[in-house]
Amino acid sequence: MEGNAYGAAMAGGAFDLKNFLQKPYVIARIVSWIFSIIVFSCIVSEGYLNPPQSGELHCIFNDNAGACQYGVGIGVLAFIICFVFFSLDLYFQQISNVNQRKHIVMADLGVSGLWTFLWFVGFCFLTNQWVSVINQPPIGSDSARSAIAFSFFSVFSWAFLTISAYQRFQMGVTDFSDRYTDPSSDYPPYPNVAENYQQPPFGNAPQPGTNEYRPPTY
Repeated sequence: MEGNAYGAAMAGGAFDLKNFLQKPYVIARIVSWIFSIIVFSCIVSEGYLNPPQSGELHCIFNDNAGACQYGVGIGVLAFIICFVFFSLDLYFQQISNVNQRKHIVMADLGVSGLWTFLWFVGFCFLTNQWVSVINQPPIGSDSARSAIAFSFFSVFSWAFLTISAYQRFQMGVTDFSDRYTDPSSDYPPYPNVAENYQQPPFGNAPQPGTNEYRPPTY
């Protein structure tokens, strides 16, 4: 497929790993993947405490289990999403079907926009619950702050992925509209029969006023 439809300039060409890893949206995807690992690993490892007076685990974020579950949930899902779309990025260059490229880019745009919003909500939620803790425990405080910080960083990395996907979508739409031509213009206009009609070279038509046929004179 020719053109630069939805960010694939040389579909079917040789894969260049170095050039692929230097693309800004690929770098942002890898960074977002790392941020998601940090967030959910910090909460899973030290986000739940076991107070001496209780035999149950309590969430470090103001004993709100929903805060820990939310942070782990969006972190794990973000990890999976980054892996899936990174695999699609590897395969994207080989896709020659414009509709398939369009659907992938649209899915990337929608998911990235949604996760930008979810990370922002997660950052606000975790921050609110953390500042509500009266006595911050000595163990796990650094992990809680790290989860909050990288939730904040994730907002920007996923926002960049959203902008990048939108630009690739616009690129594909523009490329398609510029290259589209009316198929009817490929055919020459139909000739005017009346203008091209010529009288026969021989006057073998009957004379006016008579029905007698007269052969042509040579």
